[in-house]
Amino acid sequence: SYPSEFATFSSPVPQELPGFYYDSEKNRYFRLLPGHNNYNPLTKESIQCKAVECKRLRLLEEEEKQKKKTTRAGLNSSVLLQKRQLGLLSSTSYCRLVHELKVNCMQRRKIEIHSPDSSVAGTNNFKIIVADVACERIFTVNDVEHGGCKYGIINLSGLGKESLTVEMYDNLYFTNRKVNSVCWASLTHPDSHKLCLMGIAETPGCASLLPASLFSSTNPGDRPGMLCSFKISTAWSCAWCLNPQADNCFSTGLTRRVLVTNVVTGHRQTFGTSSDVLAQQFAKQTPVLYNGCRSGEIFSIDVRQRNRKGQSWKAVRLFHGSAVTSVHLMEAEHYLMAADTAGKIKLWDLRTTKCVKQYQGHHNEYAILPLHVNEEEGLLTAVGQDCYTRIWSLQDAHLLRTIPSPHPSSKDAIPSVVFSSKLGGCQGVPGLLMAVKQDLYHFSYI
Repeated sequence: SYPSEFATFSSPVPQELPGFYYDSEKNRYFRLLPGHNNYNPLTKESIQCKAVECKRLRLLEEEEKQKKKTTRAGLNSSVLLQKRQLGLLSSTSYCRLVHELKVNCMQRRKIEIHSPDSSVAGTNNFKIIVADVACERIFTVNDVEHGGCKYGIINLSGLGKESLTVEMYDNLYFTNRKVNSVCWASLTHPDSHKLCLMGIAETPGCASLLPASLFSSTNPGDRPGMLCSFKISTAWSCAWCLNPQADNCFSTGLTRRVLVTNVVTGHRQTFGTSSDVLAQQFAKQTPVLYNGCRSGEIFSIDVRQRNRKGQSWKAVRLFHGSAVTSVHLMEAEHYLMAADTAGKIKLWDLRTTKCVKQYQGHHNEYAILPLHVNEEEGLLTAVGQDCYTRIWSLQDAHLLRTIPSPHPSSKDAIPSVVFSSKLGGCQGVPGLLMAVKQDLYHFSYI
């Protein structure tokens, strides 16, 4: 079922009658007739899709008309500044409320993508975009028409220019496999490589570590090759470890097991699980790996210990009611954010193993969708399976903004987003970057 924001926005349905549907615009019932030649335009699914699309178009129109949005009464820059000067707001609270105010003023603008190869830009649908730590580069995974995926890197240095253009560097490395997960890897220097997991159900997968310098305008003859690539079972998730006690290690979440690999030595550890591992993240302060499973379980592994039979190596155990699709460890590492296929987003206290906060409004039924947490700005961003991008306040879980997709909602048009107060580096442009279909959009606030 759809959340309340998709409820019929005209007169309510008087009564649901079997075999009929109620058209709120025409204020009358229509019979649902059996289809002819396997086609019937009046089905509950088509009617529901029509209602969703009408809602999206209405919200897009409101977005264009309403240049400034406010979600809290009395929230404006002059009031915030006055409270800050009177000492009624701490610097942290003031900073977060300013970001909240700016988020509600963001306006969408399309970005022009330039490439050294004119055939690259705008030819394939974006599937995944992931920013490096500095938000200077965006790694992209694009679907290709004949199946499989290809990779590229978008340089955001030109984002601050008036023309809103970026440079995209593609690579001839293609794969006929589906890419399930990607993450940046810091091997020789921060974000020097990209780790990609590929594979489809019931077929062998592949883990590949690609140097980021593969995607550049330098002489192809000077480019390094792939660092490592090995076959694995069906791959769902991956994570790179930044803790020095597990240096040069990355994890892969597979079907009923976790594989931790040292890139330099080739040493591997295998941890058997009772369910597929769909989401992973390493802690930074300790070499501990957090895993989210299809069963709804979240557990941690200390990778310094040897694998033992049984479940005794699971240090922390949490439970969701459905498959966990994303985990995010907060900076202090006392709290963990997790999302599942029931649309639940929960903040867990790892010390008490209790859920301390929930973020309402996210929509998901089966897709593996990431969470984007910006603690300094106090914001949580997530894209739902309904193709709406939602932004919450981290502090009180208030839903700040719901952004409709520029494209009609569909399974192959779920946006992939990046949010940062420094897109393009420390001197960059703050805001939200959204990739959907073949287009790239920027929601800027300054």
